[in-house]
Amino acid sequence: MLFSARRALLLSPHTDDAEFGMGGTVHRLVTNGVEMFSVAFSTAKESLPPGFGEDTLVLEAKESCKILGVPLANIRILDYPVRRFSQYRQDILEDLVRLKSLINPDLVFVHASSDLHQDHQTITQEAIRAFKHCTVFGYEQPWNIIEFRAQALVALCEDNIAAKISACSAYRSQSHRSYASAEFIRGWARGRGVVLGESYAEAFEVLRLVVK
Repeated sequence: MLFSARRALLLSPHTDDAEFGMGGTVHRLVTNGVEMFSVAFSTAKESLPPGFGEDTLVLEAKESCKILGVPLANIRILDYPVRRFSQYRQDILEDLVRLKSLINPDLVFVHASSDLHQDHQTITQEAIRAFKHCTVFGYEQPWNIIEFRAQALVALCEDNIAAKISACSAYRSQSHRSYASAEFIRGWARGRGVVLGESYAEAFEVLRLVVK
């Protein structure tokens, strides 16, 4: 079902979220001919370490998406303030409705519903409202989740994981974070892969499944 889709929309509250959550699946989708669109709702410049310019994460996001095969023309980066998305809930919903009309995706990817980050929760909740006629999957960031329903697993190959590691490494400003290490990225994917009897995998919550 995933790989027969025409268009997929990847929603990231902050510039690096989707790559860390499901970069391997993005690479596999693109490799299989699915047209991928990526939208980040914040440049997250407030979270930059000292010494980095305000446009750092925008440039890193574009480099990261290029590595995964997402065309530059299909990337949009908005500028909502970090940790204050709930104050702009209606604006975000209207952005999502416009994206639905513009892109008309078959698949939408957001954070899992159990993610604890307040910005992640806002995007997921409003996306489910905006894309109520689409299949919606929630990707996993284990450092933000206490309980996760791994209802769907996507098998990945070495090329997919190598692309994910490279894409995440493009976020040089975030290299100090423990989850940015290649060892962690590969290890977590290997653990998910064991469930499938595959080398690697990424897990998703099924927020809505539309079968036509």
